[in-house]
Amino acid sequence: MHYTIVPMTAAQLDQVEAIERTCFSDAWSRRLLEDMLTHPGAISLAAVDGEGAVLGYASAQTVLDEGYINNVAVRPQSRRQGVASALLEALRRLAVERELAFLTLEVRVSNRAARALYAGHGYLEVGCRRNYYEHPKEDAILMTLEF
Repeated sequence: MHYTIVPMTAAQLDQVEAIERTCFSDAWSRRLLEDMLTHPGAISLAAVDGEGAVLGYASAQTVLDEGYINNVAVRPQSRRQGVASALLEALRRLAVERELAFLTLEVRVSNRAARALYAGHGYLEVGCRRNYYEHPKEDAILMTLEF
């Protein structure tokens, strides 16, 4: 499968919103997704195929020299094809360019596939946020990649 990682645009929000609702039980609202595109310090990336279809996306927020990954999501039919890895690698490159000290994220305890993906990219499990997720109620593992 051929795809390119590009900065996310407003024209892609319908597709991103559909992926968001498919992947997360507590999906972000359209307004929050729009804010990702304009908020100072935000990084919003999309993986798009040759026809411009969004296969997945990632977003992060930077505060001073800290990076907080909000979302990494890939539509189900495009999983296990390197899309999430490419998005994580693009975030890593941007973090290094911006001289961030680290990137960090939360992931559901039960999401073993995502935890393995992040670990494969060098993220370490550094903590737990009790009852972080609501639907269903679940702890989050805090994972961090330091630079």
